[in-house]
Order: sequence, then structure tokens, then C-alpha cells
Amino acid sequence: MTLSPAYGTGIRLAAPAPGWALTADVVVVGSGVAGLTTALRCAAAGLTTVVVTKARLDDGSTRWAQGGIAAAIGEGDTPEQHLEDTLVAGAGLCDEEAVRALVTEGPDAVRRLIATGARFDTSATGEIALTREGGHHRSRIAHAGGDATGAEISRALVEAVRAAGLTTVENALVLDLLTDSDGRTAGVTLHVMGEGQHDGVGAVHAPAVVLATGGMGQVFAATTNPAVSTGDGVALALRAGAEVSDLEFVQFHPTVLFLGPDSEGQQPLVSEAVRGEGAHLVDASGTRFMLGAHELAELAPRDIVAKAIMRRMRGQGADHMYLDARHFGAEMWEHRFPTILAACRAHGIDPVTEPIPVSPAAHYASGGVRTDLRGRTTVPGLWACGEVACTGVHGANRLASNSLLEGLVFAERIADDIASLAPLTAPRPVPLTTSSDSVLPLIAPEARSRIQRTMSQGAGVLRSAASLREAADTLGALDRSATAVDREKDAEPGVDSWETTNLLCVARVLTAAALHREETRGCHWREDHPDRDDTTGRHHVVVRLAPDRSLLVTRTESTTFPPTAMRESQP
Repeated sequence: MTLSPAYGTGIRLAAPAPGWALTADVVVVGSGVAGLTTALRCAAAGLTTVVVTKARLDDGSTRWAQGGIAAAIGEGDTPEQHLEDTLVAGAGLCDEEAVRALVTEGPDAVRRLIATGARFDTSATGEIALTREGGHHRSRIAHAGGDATGAEISRALVEAVRAAGLTTVENALVLDLLTDSDGRTAGVTLHVMGEGQHDGVGAVHAPAVVLATGGMGQVFAATTNPAVSTGDGVALALRAGAEVSDLEFVQFHPTVLFLGPDSEGQQPLVSEAVRGEGAHLVDASGTRFMLGAHELAELAPRDIVAKAIMRRMRGQGADHMYLDARHFGAEMWEHRFPTILAACRAHGIDPVTEPIPVSPAAHYASGGVRTDLRGRTTVPGLWACGEVACTGVHGANRLASNSLLEGLVFAERIADDIASLAPLTAPRPVPLTTSSDSVLPLIAPEARSRIQRTMSQGAGVLRSAASLREAADTLGALDRSATAVDREKDAEPGVDSWETTNLLCVARVLTAAALHREETRGCHWREDHPDRDDTTGRHHVVVRLAPDRSLLVTRTESTTFPPTAMRESQP
């Protein structure tokens, strides 16, 4: 059966039929701050909730977050000041209503996180210790374990989930959305990797699905993202007919440990908090090049710092710059930034005695599956939260440490929205078809590195129409090769081929959106259009996948997202 384009594309990944099934009110896909907060709150509301996660429960992207979580909880700070910093960093594209929800609900959400068990660093007086990061005019970043905030938040939430006795399915790659005959969400199919209570391809039947699958950094050759960040949630949503937005705005973190020009995969992050505590960006001669480049110098928003580093590198023919924090001394490094210190020393660099070589690398997707302020997507019964979602909070560039807060605040909003719809009607999924028109041929795993190199070269920090078109041509050829009549054989269903197929889907959409935006704004830098264009550029690029796998690219009329469709059709 091929669904109407109003409800879905009718496309699904080639996979074996589900051999087992669970039933729930809500299935949450992902185990970071967004997913586990949603799951805990749904369960507390009396909803039967299942958590599906790609790796172990405590191995989501959240645990990699070093810097902290931003909230106006310090003396003299206000949500209005946090809002202003967020809007400035977002370069004119933030949805102000979404930002206002974030900053006003954020402080209490952080307090509830503490009540759940998260332990933040405190000052000598026992108050939460706060630091500054790029783009913030006040110290409002709460941190834990010095530079292990994400790990502490993950620990607290995982312990709470286990204490609550929630059903969890670990080491499970989500495949596709199940729908009923009216196109409403009816659950997901997934593949459990390895032995356990469930194994192989199965299904979780539920009228409410929450995507909290994290980012898509692995679409680039070098990234701070873990290996599991292959854009699975965005690709699933596209196949289900959802709209994605702002995918061109990929934040490249300015200070990632430089491991060599040919280094690929996950790279160690040197947190913005290091600059917040007074580290300086310098070139090989020791010159501080951010002085005079922005009023906040090294603490300018990330897009500005990344561009400044790239300009300096190009001007000097260098492949990296340096972050100098030798003046911290050994004691501060060991107590404030033990994780970063260990990572640097593991690669033969001692920040106590020498500057750290750094360069920008893919870090965070400001865009994603388009949602409203309740986390609802344009597909009935499908919500999205965290990095996989595009709420409008981040605009063209995410403000440092707003990501954990967004996951927390909008997770609570989603759980409350789903609870308000109870009792939920048990779905009747449409039987999966084996029609060749609906099954998406898989991309061979060997294409993964080619996709990543293509994206880094053509759609990385520096972009142009020529580089983006070349990338689009390469990606399009890979996509067509999967369905070519004279292809040697189809790729076998499996985790590697499913991930590679998802990466190609996300890469095509990102490249199309970047081509469509003919200006430089936030973390989208077009060399052929170097200026920001507020006359025609203050809109969101929206992309859908058509049933024939072509991309439908449109734009909103303003920075405010229109309502998500079919609200009355939610379960």
C-alpha cells in the first residue's frame, strides 16, 4: 500500500518482516536528555511507555556534552537577558515564541532535573556554580564534574528510568514509522543488534511516537558526534512524510582537537567553557586574532568564531589554529577540565605546557524535523524533541549550552501534550507490503566514506553554489545507483546499509537546503553570497521527500513557523 502524500511517502527501508512485537501507549526513540525526560514524564502520567535506544541506555549523545546547561538561575540574570542572547546568536531566524518558552520554563525545568538526581558543581557557598560561554553576556551555564555535565545528566536520568521500571529496548536501530489506514502513527519497526530478550527486526505498536534520536554529525568526515549519530530520526521522519526545516544550519564547533588533516570520525571536543574561563585563540605566532573581531572576542557566538578561525587558516595557509590556556595552571586543568585534559594528553598534547591545536568540525544540527511548540510534527501521532527536532529555538545558529535545555523543556511539553490526549486509542497498523515500489533499495556500506567526504568538501564550513552542486550531483548519482536496472546486486539489509542509506537521505536534503539559501547567515556560510540578506533571507527552508524520492523544497513566509498540519488528527 502506498499512502497518500498528505500522510507519507509510502517508502520504507528494505528489511525483514518484524518477528516480535511490543505494545505501548508511547514509544520514545532515544535515550538522551530529551528522550529520557519525555519517557519519565509520560510514565508518571500513567502512560505505558517503552524506550528504544540505538546503543546502551547510558550511551546517548547527551553524555558527550561537556560545557553545561544554560538557564537564567544566577543572581541578576533574567529570562529576558537569556532570550536576547539567544535571538542574537540565532542571526534573525529564531522563532521568538519558541525561545520565550525555552528561557521562561528553563529555570524550573533545571530545578526538576536536580530533583531527579542530577548533581551540578557548586560554589564555596553551596550555590550552583555558573560559568560563561560564547554568546552569553552573563554567567548562566551550570556544569557538573567540571567538564562532564552530559555524563552526569545521563547518569541521573538513566537511574531514574531504571528505578521507575520502564521497559527499555537497547542496541536497537529504529527503521520506519508504522501507520494505520488513516495515516496516523501506529508505532515503529526496529532492529535489535545482538542477543537479548528481543533480537532481529521487531515492532513496537503505539499511537504516540517521540523521536529523540539525536543528531546527524556522521554525515561529515570529521565530527564531534558519536558513531551512532547517523540521522536515523530525520530520515525516518522524511520517509513518513514529515517536513524538515533549517537543515542547512549545521554548527561547526570552532575548537575541536586537531588530529591531522586526514583524521576522520569522532573528534575530541575542546569545550567552549575553556574559552569561558579565559583561554585565548592564537595563531602559530601567538597572536590573538579574535581581539577586535567581535566585542566578546573569544566568547563571540560559535559561527563567528568558526569563521574567524577559517579565515585565519586560509590567510596563513594553515590547517589549524591554537587554543592557549597554559595560564590556567595544572590544578585548574585537573579540577575544572579533567575530561579535556585527559583527551589531549591521550593524543600527546599537554594543555598545561603547550597550546592546543584546534580546528572547526561538525558539531550540532540546528535544524531537523519541524515541530510546533508542543513538539508535534506534521505527521499525526509523531512528536520530535532534542537535536532531531527543529523547534525554531536555535534559528541560524545555536547559542552555547541551549541544546540540553531545549531537550529538557520541550520533552516536558511533549509529555504533557501526549498525556492531555489520554486515553490513547490502540492503533491498527497497516500490514507491511513487499511491493518494490514502496521498499527503498539500500545503499552499500562502502559508500559511507564517500558520502562523508563529499559533504565535508562540498557542504562543510565553506560552501558555494559550485561546491554544493558538485556534492548534490555525487549524492544523486549514489541514490540512483541503488535503483539502476544494471546494478550488480542490492545491498543486504543490515545496520551498516541502513545507516548508510539514512546518511545519504539526510545529506541530499541538507545539500538541497544549503543550495536554496543564497546568503550567509549564522552557521551557513556561502562564499558566493558572503552577506546576510534580511530582505529575502528571513525565512525557513522546508523540505519533504516525495514518493518518487525527489525533494520538495519550499520556504516559510517569515521566521515564525506555520502550525503543524492535522492537529485535530492526533491520537
